[in-house]
Amino acid sequence: MHDMPEIFRTPDERFENLPGYNYEPNYVEVNGMRLHHLDEGEGQPVLCFHGEPSWSYLYRKMLDLLVADGKRVICPDLIGFGRSDKPTDQQWYSYERHCESVTAQLDQIEGLEDVTVVVQDWGGPIGLRWATEHANQVARLVVMNTGIFTGRVSKGFMAWREFAEKTTDLPVGMVIKNSTTSELSPEIIAAYEAPFPNVESKAGAHQFPLLVPINNDEEGIAEMMAVMDALADWEKPTLVAFADHDPVFPYPKSGDRFTELIPTAGEQVRIENAGHFLQEDKPEEIVAAMRAAFS
Repeated sequence: MHDMPEIFRTPDERFENLPGYNYEPNYVEVNGMRLHHLDEGEGQPVLCFHGEPSWSYLYRKMLDLLVADGKRVICPDLIGFGRSDKPTDQQWYSYERHCESVTAQLDQIEGLEDVTVVVQDWGGPIGLRWATEHANQVARLVVMNTGIFTGRVSKGFMAWREFAEKTTDLPVGMVIKNSTTSELSPEIIAAYEAPFPNVESKAGAHQFPLLVPINNDEEGIAEMMAVMDALADWEKPTLVAFADHDPVFPYPKSGDRFTELIPTAGEQVRIENAGHFLQEDKPEEIVAAMRAAFS
């Protein structure tokens, strides 16, 4: 399918004893690369897509709450992130390759029917595309602090893109810390950094901000427009829940784009006093909003 890129595989010991993350890893192979996902609990599947520069660790608190609610929670690590293999060539990464890789990964996971798809950040364009292209497997959507990128971006995003472009060794822990409202312990910040011990491991994290189209003739625009068209006809229950302290996806405007687009979205739920990484800040509130929306 593709020429094999050079791969960095984060050593397993980097993932030992991370706070709140005592889960068995699950791996599948895609194009000769090892991709990781969490798969915890039994019941109706909840499929959680992370974005930049996070990994499945971001969903640990929601995962525990959802498993306690009788759900099965699946959190893939995108290629280049978490416990998944990491091509070291920044140019290897594209929107298309991310979508292809995660689709091939999810194709190998049994029982993805009646799925609730949860997306945030780059998990939005990737996860919502998966959801609209696999609509027969999807029953519900949860859309949080993301956008479908079609050439319009916020000032907050441009500041972040410029920072990422000129920072050769992306300070992942600092990025997470600066995008949450809660006080994160050094151990939690270290857990977010665990997948990325060196510069070459961060190629995917480096490239993501540069994949967001900032004018409407760039790569990925046509595919993103197709996702928007599919969402405009979406008939299944949808929750739009946005944090109110996120300069990259400003509240309420960013969430309103989805409530205006998706016929079933209803009113946007405000997740109060949460930053961009609202799963870290307010997991209970998000899960309560899911219960209320889908009961």
